Amino acid sequence: MISSAYAKAYTEVLEIIKYFPEKEYSKIPLEKIEFYKKNMDKNYSFTINPEIDLDKQNISMEANAIMVNLYRDYFANEEQKLKIEKILNLNQEKEEQEKKEKYNPDNIFKKEKNTETTDIKVHQNNDNTSLIEYKKSFFTKFKMFIFRLLNINK
Repeated sequence: MISSAYAKAYTEVLEIIKYFPEKEYSKIPLEKIEFYKKNMDKNYSFTINPEIDLDKQNISMEANAIMVNLYRDYFANEEQKLKIEKILNLNQEKEEQEKKEKYNPDNIFKKEKNTETTDIKVHQNNDNTSLIEYKKSFFTKFKMFIFRLLNINK
């Protein structure tokens, strides 16, 4: 039985990939698409606006993870695959370290201080003016979303 969160994520993924160009859509195995269709939440309604970047839309973390895996498995070149694997491994190590610190038996009985840290991301704005308006395809926006999600500079 698939969890409710993943059933909704499959619905989101199917909505996202339906905007892919046919050439890119065909790279995803039919069995995988059928699996998503079979296990999606049919009562969950999700729509995206293809004119807006994916990172500005309300997409679940589970759907993000699925999209990263799809990108890594079917669209990324070898260099991108290595970068993605490295980032995923670093994230896993960081998560394990945090768990280790949180559940360290030596510190279990010590009082913990309530400290909050805030991560601030600085975004650079490059103001380029041109006479021709360049519209990115939905798939290009998807690739840029994956790169931003994984902090890969392209």
